[in-house]
Amino acid sequence: MGLAGAEDKPVTWDGVVELAERRGGAYALLATRGDQVLLERYRGCRPDSLFFAFSVTKPFTAMAIHLLAERGQLSLDDPVAHHWPAYVAHGKDAITIRHVLEHRAGVPSSARFLLVDLAAMPFRGVSVWLAQRARPRWPAGQEAAYHVVSFGFILAEVVRRVDGRRIEQFLSEEIFAPLGLDAYLALPSAELKRTVRLHGIGGNLITPTFVNRRLGRRAVIPAASLHITARSLAAFFRLLAGGGVDQAGRRLCAPQTLAAALAGPTEGCWDHLLGEAQRYGLGFQLGGLPGLVRGIGTRSDPAAFGHNGSSVCNVWADPSRDAVFVYLTGTCPRVMPGVRAMAAMSDAALGAFDAG
Repeated sequence: MGLAGAEDKPVTWDGVVELAERRGGAYALLATRGDQVLLERYRGCRPDSLFFAFSVTKPFTAMAIHLLAERGQLSLDDPVAHHWPAYVAHGKDAITIRHVLEHRAGVPSSARFLLVDLAAMPFRGVSVWLAQRARPRWPAGQEAAYHVVSFGFILAEVVRRVDGRRIEQFLSEEIFAPLGLDAYLALPSAELKRTVRLHGIGGNLITPTFVNRRLGRRAVIPAASLHITARSLAAFFRLLAGGGVDQAGRRLCAPQTLAAALAGPTEGCWDHLLGEAQRYGLGFQLGGLPGLVRGIGTRSDPAAFGHNGSSVCNVWADPSRDAVFVYLTGTCPRVMPGVRAMAAMSDAALGAFDAG
């Protein structure tokens, strides 16, 4: 992605930069309209710095599923247990792949307490076993509840059983390498020197401590452990907004595959884990719901899509504006103050896009 126009960015982007500076720490900001870069700024890092992107990982794992569906290797309405027979344990026979993608499988955590999932997530075998033994809290498809970690381990196990490759290999060979993305789900040791260290703010010390350890950096957490640069993240979402084809003409998937992935209920739904309304596509958070404080902003277009990563990282694309916005940072806040800060930044970015 080139830098054409970056030197002439509108002054209205100053408000976005000010919000990033107020939060502090290392960060990368990147905003594009079409192939024009409106804002590109780095503080305490470089363009090739790798950020731990938290739940910004989820759209990538979801796209692995969508690619397999496009190729006819699975159907989104297949029960998970069709590909993973032992998953039927404790009444999960009706849970479909679609239910997991839209956070309606009834298993927002595999264990009774989310903290158990979080403690187990660096250990793939344990996390897959917990997902297999999970007991649903609601019938499949009945209620939405954000699947924090379970989302990734369920879908990644489906990918492995259908395709034969582990999720990190699939993403590398089918998405990262073909599209020229500087991204890793399993971070090689040689790339540790390029990572941006996390620092807690507002008293959040546990998450940075985990991520900054070698165990955290090397773990394969299919819902949370993506390492990626700002330019690569922007390029990927630009491709999605362009119907699955990037600026170099490289095709990831068919337009109808993306249309299905980004379809969601117009009115949104109540999320029983987050305690607020949300709009989910199949692996993506969707825009709309005016006035509601979310990472995608309080006045996002209903056609916008993206994902917030633990209020640390954020990305969205707005096809109506031909816009992509990326904010990656090394500061790790508590959740709700972080969501408010992300919403304010997204709203400021929308104002800047509209101003120029």
